[in-house]
Amino acid sequence: MHRIKSFVLPVIVTISIFLGISIASGQDQDAYYFNTDIITGAERMDLYLSLLRNQSVAIVANQTATVKGTHLVDTLLSLDVQIVKAFSPEHGFRGKMDAGEHVNNYVDEKTGIPIISLYGSNHKPQSNDLDGVDIVVFDIQDVGVRYYTYISTLHYVMEACAENGIPLLLLDRPNPNGFFVDGPIMEEGYQSFVGLHPVPLVHGMTIAEYAKMINGQGWLANEMKCKLIHILCENYTHKDYYELPINPSPNLPNMASVYLYPSLGLFEGTMVSVGRGTEKPFQMIGHPTLSSGETEFKPISMAGAKDPPYKGVVCKGHDLSGFGNRVIRNYGKIYLFWLTGTYRNSQENKESFFNNYFNSLAGNAQLKEQVIQGISEEDIRKSWSTGISTYKKVRKRYLLYPDFE
Repeated sequence: MHRIKSFVLPVIVTISIFLGISIASGQDQDAYYFNTDIITGAERMDLYLSLLRNQSVAIVANQTATVKGTHLVDTLLSLDVQIVKAFSPEHGFRGKMDAGEHVNNYVDEKTGIPIISLYGSNHKPQSNDLDGVDIVVFDIQDVGVRYYTYISTLHYVMEACAENGIPLLLLDRPNPNGFFVDGPIMEEGYQSFVGLHPVPLVHGMTIAEYAKMINGQGWLANEMKCKLIHILCENYTHKDYYELPINPSPNLPNMASVYLYPSLGLFEGTMVSVGRGTEKPFQMIGHPTLSSGETEFKPISMAGAKDPPYKGVVCKGHDLSGFGNRVIRNYGKIYLFWLTGTYRNSQENKESFFNNYFNSLAGNAQLKEQVIQGISEEDIRKSWSTGISTYKKVRKRYLLYPDFE
């Protein structure tokens, strides 16, 4: 293992001063910045309950599918909706599985409903899984980042519904990172479950909008079209900040992690820890050979991170939770300084800094080479500009809510 030098974060101070924000302050995010008047699609039951009556219903959901604190499945069952099976994405139906952990089919203990995993040996519902199903309901809270796998699950569910002639009812939820678009476009040849479509790393769309785009752009196999029924959020625009009522996955435990995720998720393709196995996942970066830093952490086995990188080993690095709480959402971009700075200050054997996963996350091979070559953040961003501009024109056609620009 090679040693990484410490580095300071001067840009944080610059941005903080520019925005008039003190990151040393003990104050948390001010609640009044969040739009608390938003009503999610799932809560607007008067608009869709009649579509489910006397139907055999399958639901694609996890722990985020709630109506006023009660799981949507429990609510629908209490209203005599016949739910015959459920499909679960990464992290499972109750949202407790590790990132990347394959999950087998099982029966939900609380409801007795059979759960079919879409994050294991199979990412797509099979025709026999949909036998006897009249309608599929999709209700999962996304975070608006291409490598967050829920939109890949959406793609394959749409494809299965299209193949079997079954309508898909989408109960929309706000995108907590829906107030900006940024990052490199996914290139042909780099598709994987952490990126299926030619969109920027931060796509700026809700699940319903994204589904419309999948249909409209002909991204399903053989350019099939899925019959979509949207139940939209009320009082939401892409200018709004939305506080998630339930953690979307075990390692995104708060809004700081959600805002930092587009920037820190790229570190999953490097040797640097993002704090999995600590109380601040996706809010810290560090490594055992970092020579210094203002914080230390020792990853341990815990729920959602049973075998985290560097388990039991002290990592020295930087706690970015304050930055995530107070600055980065106002920045409205992917923050590349940490990635370029960490690489620049690493010592010999830099070839081991990146792993084979990085290009899949980035969606191309160019970003890795730009970092290695020491290209400035400004010039890296310039290389994205044409792709982002083209994408925004496509995106506009599918928006269901007022945009941020």
